[in-house]
Amino acid sequence: MLEHWNDGPAKAAIVAFVDHAGAEVDPEARIAVFDNDGTLWCEKPMYIQLDFLVRRFAEQAEADPSLRTRQPYRAAHEGDLKWLGGAVTKHYQGDDTDLKTLMAAVLTAHEAITVEEHARRVGAFFAEATHPTLHRPYRACGYRPMVELLRYLESNGFTNYIVSGGGRDFMRPITGPLYGIPPERVVGSTVGLTYRDGSLFTTAQPEFLDDGPMKPVRLWSRIGRRPIFAAGNSNGDIEMLEFTGAPGAAGLRLLVNHDDTEREFGYTAGAERALELAGASGWTVVSMKNDWATVFSD
Repeated sequence: MLEHWNDGPAKAAIVAFVDHAGAEVDPEARIAVFDNDGTLWCEKPMYIQLDFLVRRFAEQAEADPSLRTRQPYRAAHEGDLKWLGGAVTKHYQGDDTDLKTLMAAVLTAHEAITVEEHARRVGAFFAEATHPTLHRPYRACGYRPMVELLRYLESNGFTNYIVSGGGRDFMRPITGPLYGIPPERVVGSTVGLTYRDGSLFTTAQPEFLDDGPMKPVRLWSRIGRRPIFAAGNSNGDIEMLEFTGAPGAAGLRLLVNHDDTEREFGYTAGAERALELAGASGWTVVSMKNDWATVFSD
């Protein structure tokens, strides 16, 4: 039972809550939601999906030299991870200038292809891509204690969902093999789709950015139940954590704190408000350094 978690307040809180839910909560109401980036797998030095997109930007810049003077194509062509990662970090600090530039390119990176072709490209990426600093396959960058937590919850009658700011159709091909979560239980950011000649095609029109206040909106629209268990790691997860547990009823809210510089990364940028709220609201903060016996699967 949670053998990759060290004994301590976080593990004790999880076990106590799951025992309570098993005795007091109907199985159909045992809903658990998890952020993905930084909660279930690595998000530094940049999001895994951003690496997938950067490779596409580099392809586009190679084909069209005029793009090499414009961001984010310039950063992709030059391998400038600092600009790319900084665009997202700035977003959580209230500056969306670079993120808007990045998102404009994201929307057209994989435009006008079938959903099956998009899934094929994602699958090809995960078949060969490795983490730039940890030097391990991305498909091996899931956090072992969190995957173990998913199995523990399932064995106690919970249904797990991913509710992430990441792209829904980027996550779906990998969440089954990596986490055991099927595509119909993945809620994420989306672009519009269009139907023609028996197929669905991607468009360049944004649909939903599943982040911040949009997380509880999207999870309710997809799941139709308020979760009683939630795990996140950043300011973008605050509203999802606040929405967890009905008013006056029990709920467990986990906030993963990246404080392990030796086995992963140490940072609080993008999580400052969440950590402050965790202390004020009694959320359970998970220390990667102290609460996890291991981080990855090997």
